[in-house]
Amino acid sequence: MSNTPMAANPLTRAVLEIDEYASGLGWDQPARLFALVDTAQLRAQEPALAAQLGLGDEPDAAGLTPIEQDEIPTDKPLDEFLGTIAWPEAVAGCALTVERLMLPPTAEAQVPDDLDEAALAKWVARHPERQEVRMTVAVLRDGARDAALRLREKDSPTEVLTGSELVPGLAEALAATFAD
Repeated sequence: MSNTPMAANPLTRAVLEIDEYASGLGWDQPARLFALVDTAQLRAQEPALAAQLGLGDEPDAAGLTPIEQDEIPTDKPLDEFLGTIAWPEAVAGCALTVERLMLPPTAEAQVPDDLDEAALAKWVARHPERQEVRMTVAVLRDGARDAALRLREKDSPTEVLTGSELVPGLAEALAATFAD
């Protein structure tokens, strides 16, 4: 049984379920991509797969089931990889979990102007105020989005921050995978 708290909507529940799964794998993990499918449709159209995923006959007809996809290639920038994805109609949404270093807004003024992307990454990695964060971002075809953020230093289910506007750039990139 999942320890994921009950959330107000199926998308938030899916984001928290993926966050819990990623948390169980530990830190320093590669990015992971998930298809989000309507649980009731999955049970009806693919009963063997639903059984394999342990969905049984729970009454949660409004739920979303995350299905992890193949590994994300590490030899290509994430935004380029996301630009190559197209989802079949059976996929209601998608989610991505990725770890990054972030700085507080107060550190933005300290960033040197002349750094390329690699040098900037090294600078951030050495900054004393850096935070390791795991972001789980999900979007649906209809435009709904949600995200969960977990700091490594506060690695607890009760310390996970959720909200639809937490990682807007990544949410936009995921939404673009559903564009025609």
